[in-house]
Amino acid sequence: MIHHTRRAFLTHVAFTLSGGVVSAQGQDFESEPARKNFFDKTTRKAVDAGLAYLATRQTEEGSFGIGPYQSNLAVAGLCGMAFLSAGNLPGRGRYGQHLNGCIDYVLANARDSGFIQTGESNTRGPMYEHGFAALFLAEAYGTSPKPNLRQKLVKAIQLIINTQNEEGGWRYEPRRDEADLSVTVCQVMALRAAHNTGVFVPKATIDRAIKYVERCQNDDGGFAYMANAPGESRFPRSAAALVAMYNAGIYEGEVLTKGLEYVMQFPPDQSGHDDRQYFFYGHYYAVQAMWQAGGRAWNAWYPAIRDTLLDEQRDNGSWSDAISSEYGTAMACLILRMPESYLPIFER
Repeated sequence: MIHHTRRAFLTHVAFTLSGGVVSAQGQDFESEPARKNFFDKTTRKAVDAGLAYLATRQTEEGSFGIGPYQSNLAVAGLCGMAFLSAGNLPGRGRYGQHLNGCIDYVLANARDSGFIQTGESNTRGPMYEHGFAALFLAEAYGTSPKPNLRQKLVKAIQLIINTQNEEGGWRYEPRRDEADLSVTVCQVMALRAAHNTGVFVPKATIDRAIKYVERCQNDDGGFAYMANAPGESRFPRSAAALVAMYNAGIYEGEVLTKGLEYVMQFPPDQSGHDDRQYFFYGHYYAVQAMWQAGGRAWNAWYPAIRDTLLDEQRDNGSWSDAISSEYGTAMACLILRMPESYLPIFER
């Protein structure tokens, strides 16, 4: 397989940006190259191996792996989304029972207040767990016969709505005090997925969240961690900010264009940026942003991240990450499946 080099990628990016606005919908697609699929047999085989690995790592209660992140609901939700993205349904398909296990585990930890959190896991913020778990429930809703799924999903979404702070964002705890960009994007994704299923989400909630995201943008086009405190731009959260905007129905404008220009300075190869700590997080969002942008942006980006991930897959089908191999593998599968994903949240 011929891999994209950093120089070739940047040459392609320069051509992309010189062609004008790279935002997605609303532009003249006749002047844009068709968005290619790039999902080949080798990539499919890699995803199949990754899903097989995840299946072996699921516990009896429905969580994944061993160690400090075993009970983490965000990891369970992402693993469930990886199974869904490949066309499995709860109780149906090769991993149908594994999906049922994911759903049961998340629902078992959904409290009467709507908060989804075990209270026991090593977590980078309870609202991260809540947001990814709620996103997973929304993506599973409509395919699962479990009678309490919608009720718990509605409560989970209402908790997000009720805990939005005055700035328009969210932070680690379900309280209306501080906010940061990363947690805010996580909640926006859950809200959009729930909205897609028919769960009521006030437009004002989304509008306020996007205004918060926009206030985090720096002059270089990237995004800072918080809106009310100066901070440097970073690739992972900048990619996340773009996805939040797309999912809010924003497809063009200066904020989006500058953000895309910033993100595309950081090719997917490991040497392309210094955010290896958040590699999977950043590229989970970046591939969604490029999928939405389409055209030259997508055609340059996806083969590069695909080849990087194929190079990094281990012999047992997994991908390594500091959080856990289950987290890294679920993220890698979601990224690689993007051209053929069955997840509604990834639709353009």
